Amino acid sequence: MAAGLATGDGASVTVLERNDRTGWKLSLTGKGRCNVTNNASVREVIANTPRNGKFLYSALTAFPPQKTMEFFESLGVPLKTERGNRVFPVSDRAGDIVEALRALCRRGNVRVVRGRAREILTDNGRAAGVKTASDTYFAENVLIATGGLSYPVTGSDGDGYKLAAKLGHTVIPPHPSLVPLEAEGEDCRRMQGFSLKNVGLRVVDKSGKKVYEDFGEMLFTHFGVSGPMILSASAHMRDFDKTSYTLYIDLKPALDEETLDRRLLRDFEKYSNREFQNALSDLAGRSMIPVLVERSGIPPETKVNSVTREQRRALLELLKAFPVKISGPRPIEEAIVTSGGVDTREVDPRSMMSKLVPGLYFAGEVLDVDAYTGGFNLQIAWSTAYMAAKSIGR
Repeated sequence: MAAGLATGDGASVTVLERNDRTGWKLSLTGKGRCNVTNNASVREVIANTPRNGKFLYSALTAFPPQKTMEFFESLGVPLKTERGNRVFPVSDRAGDIVEALRALCRRGNVRVVRGRAREILTDNGRAAGVKTASDTYFAENVLIATGGLSYPVTGSDGDGYKLAAKLGHTVIPPHPSLVPLEAEGEDCRRMQGFSLKNVGLRVVDKSGKKVYEDFGEMLFTHFGVSGPMILSASAHMRDFDKTSYTLYIDLKPALDEETLDRRLLRDFEKYSNREFQNALSDLAGRSMIPVLVERSGIPPETKVNSVTREQRRALLELLKAFPVKISGPRPIEEAIVTSGGVDTREVDPRSMMSKLVPGLYFAGEVLDVDAYTGGFNLQIAWSTAYMAAKSIGR
């Protein structure tokens, strides 16, 4: 995007692309649908960017979500807004976004060169070009837009951090954000493949402080938990080195405790002659029932008509707050977004140019800026790319 926009201001642009095709990572976003942006205000985007959100104020003001939407529609990609103000191509094809950007670059005669940057050249302290293993490309301005460490198979394996560090920039150690979570014990593995829809989630740290709350979908896996709600929660769980976290899943969020208790009584009356372990089919999925039975503390062979009020209360509390102790995030390679990167204090927020090396710019995930799920991270990419391109054009 930055390449295409810079040509509009008269710049001659070369893109150094280490993959065999451009836009590979973008084509995978949103499960192949591409959550282009979030139809939100600048203030809302910043509120959804827990890491250095205020740094983005100038970029987001210059190129807010509404301009992103106008931009892609002007390139021939109709957009639609879905739940949570998430914006997607009407076609549900990320490839349409990628092709629109490729076409923009073709119109501007952007030169795309296959190669991997090894070093950024300087002349009297100013960026002067890029060196690969076999070639040297001289330039008045250099933009690093390599992504972070997530999805390394697409090329974002930390090259941008190394290039910036060689020029004296501070790189905040990267760690995964928007990532599945590993759980203690074997219960999640026992429920592997079982998904929950329309459930509530509360995340607390070891002091009992609530750090996140949500409602939506999740999935049990062989290592722990995943799914949209879990990825969102992970962005709030940033201090595994200082604390531990427990998830509490409300399996029946539509029912308050009194209503749920009446529901339990009806089910128990319906299955009064059955064993407890065979009486929960109306309340939970098949793969979850053995875990619920075990955690309830009620002996599985107990006849339902023998379950005491205290035992029923224990089951009710379990259904309203099913606990999952989290041992940590999955590896950064599995993260949607990298948290960490080039220290924003060393970058001019009004231009995205380095404060240390004139003529050196940054855009996107290589910066120490990351947001929650919902199109906010791509909006950061568009806004910072716009800011860098316009600065380079000037």
